[in-house]
Amino acid sequence: MSKVLLILTGGTICMVRNQETGSLHPAAKETFQNFVPELFASEIQVDLLPFDPLIDSSDINPNNWVRMAKTIYDHYDQYDGFVILHGTDTMSYSGSALSFMLQNLSKPVVFTGSQLPVGVLRSDAKENLLTSIEIAAAKDEDGNAIVPEVCIYFEDRLFRANRTTKRNAEHFSAFNSYNYPALAKAGVHITYQPHLVHYSDIQQPLQLRIKSNCNVAILKLFPGITRAVVHSLLSTEGLRGVVLETYGSGNAPSVEWLYEELREAVEKGIIIVNKTQCNTGSVEMGRYETSLNLVKAGVLSGYDITTEALLTKMMCLFGENPDNTEEVRHALQQDLCGEVTIEN
Repeated sequence: MSKVLLILTGGTICMVRNQETGSLHPAAKETFQNFVPELFASEIQVDLLPFDPLIDSSDINPNNWVRMAKTIYDHYDQYDGFVILHGTDTMSYSGSALSFMLQNLSKPVVFTGSQLPVGVLRSDAKENLLTSIEIAAAKDEDGNAIVPEVCIYFEDRLFRANRTTKRNAEHFSAFNSYNYPALAKAGVHITYQPHLVHYSDIQQPLQLRIKSNCNVAILKLFPGITRAVVHSLLSTEGLRGVVLETYGSGNAPSVEWLYEELREAVEKGIIIVNKTQCNTGSVEMGRYETSLNLVKAGVLSGYDITTEALLTKMMCLFGENPDNTEEVRHALQQDLCGEVTIEN
C-alpha cells in the first residue's frame, strides 16, 4: 500500500461553510472523512497533518515555506509522496520556493486547493484532492515515482510548480503554465508526460535548503515612470536583488537616467534580472535597441522564468550565499530545477 502525507496549511479547500451564518471556518479531519470518504477507503494510505492554526494564503511568508519543507524532510522516508493543501493566491510562490528548498527530490510534492470550500455542492475540492493523492502515490513499473518534483494540480492539469502563475480568481482552472507544457492531464485516466518531468539523481539524498533573504523587490516599468520612483526603490537599505519587469521581449525606456540608475545599483552589488511583463514568451536581451542599455548596465536576463519563481529563487540563493554575489549571479543564469529555459 502506498502512503501519502496530506499536509493542511489552509486556504479555501480547508474550510467549510457554517450553515447558519454562512461564514467559513477551518475544517476538522472528520469533515474530510464525511465529505470525501474515498480519501480513506482507497488502496492508498492517507495520513493528515494539519497546521495549527491554518494560514490564509495571503499571510504566507518564508517562515511558512520553511515549515512546509521541514515537514516533508522530517517525514520523507515514511511516505511515497506528499500533498499540500494551500490557498490559491500565493500557491505559485510556495510551490516555487519549495522546488528550490528541496534539492534532489525523488518523491512527488503536489500542491492543490480549490475555488469553493469542501462540502459545497459544486466544489472543485473533492476532485482536486483525490487526483492529487493519486498522483502523489503514482509509481512506474520499477517502483519509482512518476513525477518526482514539486507540482501544482488544479482542475485537470498537473504543472511544474515553479512554472505556474495564478491566472483566474473565478474559474476552476485557476492556474496556467504559460511557458512549459503540463506534466499530466487527468480525464478518465491520468496521462503523464515523462519526457517533460525533471528527474533528480535518485542516488543522491534529499537536501534541505531553508535559508532565505527577503531583501528583494519588484520594479515594474510603466509609461511615465519617474526617476524618483526608480531611485527610491533601488536605494532601499539592504536591497540585494530586483526583478525588473519590462515590456515585450525585455525592453525598457531608452532615457539616460534609467540606465544610470540601473548601472549605479549594479555597481553597488544589487543584482537586477530582466523579466518580461508578458505571461508567454522570453526575454531576449539586445534584440531591440531599447534593451541594449539594460545589457550595458549589467542587468541579467530572466529568459522565460515567472516572477514567482524568480523572486523565490533570489530569496533562496541570497540566503544560501549571503556574502557571495558572484555565486548568486551565476546561479540565476542556471536552470536549477526546471524553472527556466536557458537560451544559448
